[in-house]
Amino acid sequence: MRALVIGGDGYCGWATALYLSNKGYEVGILDSLVRRYWDAQLGAETLTPIAPIRQRLDRWYELTGKKIDLFIGDINDYPFLTNSLRQFQPDAVVHFGEQRSAPFSMIDREHAVLTQANNVLGNLNLLYALKEDFPDCHLVKLGTMGEYGTPNIDIEEGYITIEHKGRKDTLPYPKQPGSFYHLSKVHDSHNIHFACKIWGLRATDLNQGIVYGVLTDETGMDEMLINRLDYDGVFGTALNRFCIQAAIGHPLTVYGKGGQTRGLLDIRDTVRCIELAIANPADKGQFRVFNQYTELFSVGDLAQMVQKAGADLGLKVEIDHLENPRVELEEHYFNAVNTNLLDLGLQPHFLSDSLLDSLLNFATKYKDRVDQKHILPKVTWRG
Repeated sequence: MRALVIGGDGYCGWATALYLSNKGYEVGILDSLVRRYWDAQLGAETLTPIAPIRQRLDRWYELTGKKIDLFIGDINDYPFLTNSLRQFQPDAVVHFGEQRSAPFSMIDREHAVLTQANNVLGNLNLLYALKEDFPDCHLVKLGTMGEYGTPNIDIEEGYITIEHKGRKDTLPYPKQPGSFYHLSKVHDSHNIHFACKIWGLRATDLNQGIVYGVLTDETGMDEMLINRLDYDGVFGTALNRFCIQAAIGHPLTVYGKGGQTRGLLDIRDTVRCIELAIANPADKGQFRVFNQYTELFSVGDLAQMVQKAGADLGLKVEIDHLENPRVELEEHYFNAVNTNLLDLGLQPHFLSDSLLDSLLNFATKYKDRVDQKHILPKVTWRG
C-alpha cells in the first residue's frame, strides 16, 4: 500500500508519515514547507527544535532502513502536483496540507484570503488530479470538528436524517464554522462530496478535534525525529499551550468563561485513525465522514487538570480568564457522535495524569526556548 502524506512536515503529518512507514506502508511526503516560513513571519518558533526535513528523513532511514520519498512543492502548483502523484503512484492520499490555524485566518484580509486560497484551491486541485489519473485512489482528508460549530442538538457524523412537513431525507449535517479557516474546511467538504458524487471518487473526511501530545513511538525514537509543539497565540492549541505555560510559570490563558466544550484526542490516536481509514477505504462514489475525537472537555476543565498536574510536580500554576478574542459561545450544549472509528477498532488513549505529567516534563525540558511575548493572544475576531 502506497500512501502519500500531503503536509507531512507538519504536526499531524510528520507523526502520521513515520507511523505509516513503521507499519510497512510505502510512504511519500509532499510539502511546500510553508509552515516553517509562517513561523519565521510571526517570529514564533516551535517549542521543540525540529530538524530540516531532509535531515529528518535521512535519520529515519538510518534508524529503520525505511525510505520515505519527498516532494517539495505546493499543491496550488497543478503541474507539480500531477507530476508528483504520477511519480509516486499512491493508493491513498492523506491530505493534511492546509493552513490549520483559526487565529491566523483572522489576522486581517490578507491572511483570510491566503487561508482560503491555499486550502480550498489546493484541495480542488487535488480532486482534479485524482479524477484525471487516480480515480480509484482513496482520499483521506483532514477536516475539523469546528465545521459544526456548537449547535443545541447532538452532532452526527457528517449526515443527519430530517423529517420536515411530512417528508424525510438524510442530508449533510448543518455547518456553523467559527472562523475563515473553519469556513475553508466546510468548502473543502462540499467540494469533496460533490466530486465523489459526479466522478465516483472515494473519500473519507476526518472531522478532527483538538490534538494534544507530542510523542509517538516513532517521533520519540531520536531527537532528530522530534515533532513540533506550538505554544504561541496563533498556532498553539489549548492543552499543549496550557502545559507549556505551566512549565514556565505563566498563568494559563483561558478565554472568557472557559465553558467552551470541544472534542480532543491524543496524537497517538490521530495516527491510528489515519491507518484505520486507509485500511478500510470508502466505496467508489462514497463520501464518508468520521468525527475524530475521543473525549469531550471544556477549556476550563483542561486548565484545572493542568493546574492539578502541575501542583503534583511542584509547579505553582495560576489560571487567568482573559477577555475572549473570539466570537463564540462560552457556555453551550455540546455532544457529538464518534462511533465510526471506534467500530473500526480504535482503542483510545484517554487523557490521564501520567500523560499530563509527561507533557509537562517535556515542556519543562525545552522551556528555555519559549518567547513569552508570543503567549498572549494578539488576534481578535472583530478586528
